[in-house]
Amino acid sequence: MPEREIRIYDDPILRMKARRVEDFGEHWLPLIEDMYITCVIDEGIGLAAPQIGESIQLLVVYIRRGEGEEPFKLAVFNPEILSAEGECTIEEGCLSIPGIREEVIRPEKIKLTYQDYQGETYQAEVDGLLARILQHEIDHLYGVLFIDYLPSVKKVLLKKALKKIAAGEPVE
Repeated sequence: MPEREIRIYDDPILRMKARRVEDFGEHWLPLIEDMYITCVIDEGIGLAAPQIGESIQLLVVYIRRGEGEEPFKLAVFNPEILSAEGECTIEEGCLSIPGIREEVIRPEKIKLTYQDYQGETYQAEVDGLLARILQHEIDHLYGVLFIDYLPSVKKVLLKKALKKIAAGEPVE
């Protein structure tokens, strides 16, 4: 299974609303595995399908655990946040915006519904790191990037760095 190329800031697919998945089954397993591999190689903890050029509502979570322990892995289709509560500020980064990390305010706890690769529907209440990852990746499915949550002044200060990223140049 191959690593997938990460689409970088300014790629139009990152600003598109991804289409809902209606056809479920094992044919999704190779793509899911490719997304996990991409998380491992690129050192990510979450990845949305649009970030690898697939405009579908699919995301994966890949959280490394202690030595000798299996990672926590989750593949989510068609997620919808039903409710949110609390507030938490944490520094975020994104594989599609390399070199930029900023503090983002998000709800601390969310309730969501989603489907697995077989089309089974689930509801879950999550908080902490998992809630943060899911919110970040769900945003990708709607064309929203974490930098969209930043104050206007911060966006202006990042403009030069974002232009460099879009041009494929490293950010110091």
